[in-house]
Amino acid sequence: MTTVPASAADIDLPRLLGVADGILGSVVGEFVDGLGSPGSVRKKGDDFATDVDLSLERRIGAELVDQTGIGVHGEEYGGPAADSGPVWILDPIDGTFNYSVGLPVAAMLLALAVDGEPVLGITRLPLLNQHYTGIVGQSFTVNGEQTPRLEPGPLSSAVIGCGAFNVRSGGRYPGTGRAALYSALSHRARRLRMTGSTGTDMAYVAAGIFGGAVSFSYHAWDNAAGTALVRAAGGVATDVHGQPWRVGSQSLVTGDPQLHAELLEVIADSGVAGDDTIESKVDQ
Repeated sequence: MTTVPASAADIDLPRLLGVADGILGSVVGEFVDGLGSPGSVRKKGDDFATDVDLSLERRIGAELVDQTGIGVHGEEYGGPAADSGPVWILDPIDGTFNYSVGLPVAAMLLALAVDGEPVLGITRLPLLNQHYTGIVGQSFTVNGEQTPRLEPGPLSSAVIGCGAFNVRSGGRYPGTGRAALYSALSHRARRLRMTGSTGTDMAYVAAGIFGGAVSFSYHAWDNAAGTALVRAAGGVATDVHGQPWRVGSQSLVTGDPQLHAELLEVIADSGVAGDDTIESKVDQ
């Protein structure tokens, strides 16, 4: 195992990105072959995992620890605290419901966080042959090619990615509040899109496909990789109150600097973030 310094400045991020991306690439076949796998493990509410989720997390996690010496915090098996020291944050299948019914909008998400701050991210959509990588402050690539930094643009010309919701749901950000926000955004944005995969939404923001995206998930494994990609591409990633996203944040709002500011205005006006003290009961 490799001994990794505690300071991000002393970590060879390009090397770690290459190692981690190679590990994810090695399991693409298993991911693709498992499309349509039914839920096998019941979790909170109507959430579930498939056998492929479990297998991929074990396989990827073991390889990451073996090749980098850094612990892994995963959606299915947990792991070391995600907000302390260097740690990998892994979601083996983001968009599990999509995946289980055969919808190809599903992704593998992996981020490296140092003391709660994501410093690199990888999002792979194997069923769509799409692949995004980024190191904050250094580089962002789409399918292996460097891309220009995000250009400012108005909300009125943008496609906005929206997180899943159920109007009847309660929790920190109730379904009625989300519906009110999306209604308001429908009057301001060019189009709204709900992919069912938070990681996909954020990768599309980084790539300039979506102008911005909103996630009400509080799970680091949903948001860390996308946060790193958006920041690597020159965008902004905060919670709904405008505080920079880090592990432990209860929501995620992304976009280029101009559009992100407009998104925060609409969110504030909608009132969805007015009561931010109730433990969330709604997963993405």
